[in-house]
Amino acid sequence: MPEKIFTKPFYIFFLVIPQGLSQGFVSVALPYLLTHRGFSVATTANIVAIGLSANIWRFLWGPVVDLSLSLKKWFWIGLIICMGTILMLCITPFTVKGETLLIIIVFLSQVAGTFTLLPVNGFMANRIVEEDKGKASGWYQAGSLTGVGLGGGAGLWLAEHYSILIAGIVLCAASILSSLVIVLIKDIHYQKEKSILKEVAGMGKDIFALLKIPVALFAMILIVLPIGSGGAANIWSAIAQDWKTDADTVALVTGILSGLVSAIGCIVGGYIADKKGVWFAYFNAGIICGVVTIIMAVLPYQPWVYISGVLAYIFAIGLVNAAFTAVILFAIGKKNVATKFSLLSSIGNVPVIYMTVFDGWAHDRFNSKYMLLAEAAVGILAVLIMAMALQRMKVKKIGMERVE
Repeated sequence: MPEKIFTKPFYIFFLVIPQGLSQGFVSVALPYLLTHRGFSVATTANIVAIGLSANIWRFLWGPVVDLSLSLKKWFWIGLIICMGTILMLCITPFTVKGETLLIIIVFLSQVAGTFTLLPVNGFMANRIVEEDKGKASGWYQAGSLTGVGLGGGAGLWLAEHYSILIAGIVLCAASILSSLVIVLIKDIHYQKEKSILKEVAGMGKDIFALLKIPVALFAMILIVLPIGSGGAANIWSAIAQDWKTDADTVALVTGILSGLVSAIGCIVGGYIADKKGVWFAYFNAGIICGVVTIIMAVLPYQPWVYISGVLAYIFAIGLVNAAFTAVILFAIGKKNVATKFSLLSSIGNVPVIYMTVFDGWAHDRFNSKYMLLAEAAVGILAVLIMAMALQRMKVKKIGMERVE
């Protein structure tokens, strides 16, 4: 009897939480702490964007994971460095004069986080049965956003009520606990007999071949557009004062509640991708995100609008993120997964970065209302353009089948 190598999709949820905790502290707790220590919203958005830009470059070290050690070993290495850099951030003074040092530490912390994600990508591609990959995509994004919610909300609450260092220690402990599920997954080892040079050359050819596949090229163009990019999510805490919202409410809404709501959105999005198809799931999630953003923009500046608007927004982002991961898995096949997944997901993080910077600029130049309206407009327009392009490709019978 052949050895059973598949694992349960919901294990993925726990493996991505550590990276989410780190990202949440940087994108939720840190912006609030910085803007209340003299930093402008635009400057804060730039610091966060530079940190999150680590996700753009992770394709550069994707081959390292593909070509050396086992996936479990790389996961633990990434986790240790991730926790160390978060603790470094917690003991660094938050002063305007120390902006450069903050940027460096924030960036390094997010680079470390990517080294915990790359092995998980490999497990998803090789340890999840094909018909459950949509569910795995949902659990992947649910874990990430739950981690972001807890890292941001719990991190902010602990920092405000105790100390920033206590917040960092608690987040590191939570990272270790959630990571223990990895013992339930069969490891994937690098085949030592293979030549590294030949493997690198093979991966290069594989990636080049990927560019010639219509579905992969379409996916690359699609995910680089600002469809449900969630730029506002990275500065919600920094602009909460526009809705007259206090620190504890911000911590609750952007923390536990956002984690729960985003997890639900991701799981729902994953099931939709399995049942209705990845393109249907992605386009409709993008439209929902845009509509929610418009509604929040036109409602009055009151705490209840902030609470309901942020939660509806994060649910929509959950739908988008699950569909986003499903689109990538649809396009990359099963060979050299860490490299190809990291390449496409890196490309997919580009709109997160430029929309975060854009939102910070738009807020300081105009206000929150026009910032949200602009984000919604470009997102909905991108959906309409790409939906028409997809329909045209179908009419011309251009191949859009799953890559094996």
